[in-house]
Amino acid sequence: MSPKHPMIPGLICCLLAILLSGCGIMPNSGASRMQVQRAASSKNLAGVLVKEVDAALARKLSAEKRSKAFADVFGDARPREYLIGAGDSIVISIWETPPSILFGSNALAASPAGTLSASAEALPPQMVMDDGTVNIPFAGRIKVAGRSVRAVEKEITGRLQGKANNPQVMVRVSGSPTSQMTIIGDVARSANMPLTPKGERLLDALASVGGVTQPVTRVSLQLTRAGVSATMPLDTIVHEPKQNIPLQPGDVLTALYQPWTISVLGATGRNQELPFEARGISLAQALARSGGLNDNRADPGGVFVFRFEDASLVDAPSAANGKIPVVYQVNFNDPGAFFVTQNFPMQDKDVLYVANMPSAELEKLLRMVGMVLTPTLNLGRYQLQVSE
Repeated sequence: MSPKHPMIPGLICCLLAILLSGCGIMPNSGASRMQVQRAASSKNLAGVLVKEVDAALARKLSAEKRSKAFADVFGDARPREYLIGAGDSIVISIWETPPSILFGSNALAASPAGTLSASAEALPPQMVMDDGTVNIPFAGRIKVAGRSVRAVEKEITGRLQGKANNPQVMVRVSGSPTSQMTIIGDVARSANMPLTPKGERLLDALASVGGVTQPVTRVSLQLTRAGVSATMPLDTIVHEPKQNIPLQPGDVLTALYQPWTISVLGATGRNQELPFEARGISLAQALARSGGLNDNRADPGGVFVFRFEDASLVDAPSAANGKIPVVYQVNFNDPGAFFVTQNFPMQDKDVLYVANMPSAELEKLLRMVGMVLTPTLNLGRYQLQVSE
């Protein structure tokens, strides 16, 4: 029997040495859990903060990032009585009990029944001047801006007492640019909508311009009033009637299309750019929509969310722009993590990464060793058979 081929053992040893010393050349989906933790504490990623997510941190982030409700910011009070403003047009009508003294061309006009009837004088429409006044014959210049229709009627009547015969006054606002609100953004058409005593609400304004041009779940409404702005998802307003608050003159309502996405990488069911609704999603929902953790590869303790976070939320020194890079780590080996992730809010441009399990790397190494050694061993067997 011939001796074994002298080159086979040496070749096998060389191949094993190369594979074991060069595991970094194996295909991989990204850094392991230990590599992420080491890198964050090294000089290469100075300033990056690694935070393990627990129930308290998840609740804090959820509370801080939840959009403030319109009903809390602006209240849900019914609109107050309309006040006349500069630029409004008003029509004033004055009645006198017959016989009329000041107004009416036929002071003794008879009704069909032969009795005297009251006559009315409708003054030409007047625009309220920039000083807030209008001029009324025999009553003089009256300040009307900032006052209700009833208050103006009462003052004109008082000024005409003793000049007209038992005067009665009616004031009507015929043009009201100061009682309008503005609707802009991703709507069928932008418009200025006049407000009436009915008390139009947010959804009334949207309906008046033909609705939004994007899916309701991807649109937020921003309401600006008296220098204060707040934003809420449109579908939240639809499902919570108390957020459909009354509008007020001067309001600006903006429909914002927000195509928010997160990037899902690593040992998940699907690596993808994942879009989500304007009302937001939790970490648990993001993992579920991306197919969950890969049973054969994922490290349950190596679920990370990479984000530029407000420094104040993580008790870190403030950066130049108020944000610092943070790596949030979730350990799914703890069953309580499934509750934590339901409260952890994802935000636009987050990167969700699931590291590979160390055993998965070992399995890949063994597969590569087998792929290399199998042809070598077969070659050795063949040479031995030939030599025999």
